[in-house]
Amino acid sequence: MAREFSRIDRIGDQMQRELAQLIQREVKDPRLGMVTVNAVKVSRDLGYADIYVSLLSTEELTAESPEVQESVSVLNRAAGFLRGQVGRAMKLRVVPQLRFHFDALQGYSRKMDNLIREAVGDKPAVERNDENPSNPETDD
Repeated sequence: MAREFSRIDRIGDQMQRELAQLIQREVKDPRLGMVTVNAVKVSRDLGYADIYVSLLSTEELTAESPEVQESVSVLNRAAGFLRGQVGRAMKLRVVPQLRFHFDALQGYSRKMDNLIREAVGDKPAVERNDENPSNPETDD
């Protein structure tokens, strides 16, 4: 039977949890917005870890937005500190270099959702008739 999660996947998941806590509690830069760590992809040799983050905002953000660029640059400058803290928390002998990236997937999914709503409307995909709740399996 094949293993469900490889060691690299488990390290990435644990690193995601640790980084989310560390960024929230330890990084005290006022330029950093409300950051969510969406995913961590660790290379097979543990050389690099690509961390995908998104920002909580009322407006639609892209990778070119000044808030995003500033927050990602703050995180990349704090990468050495965060790397040391993650290494101590996870007790890893080899700690990957951290590279932070903006995750545009949430904005893309919202855009697709809006396009689907425009095309289909707000009506449900399957019409339900709640007035006559008959179940063919229970009718005798």
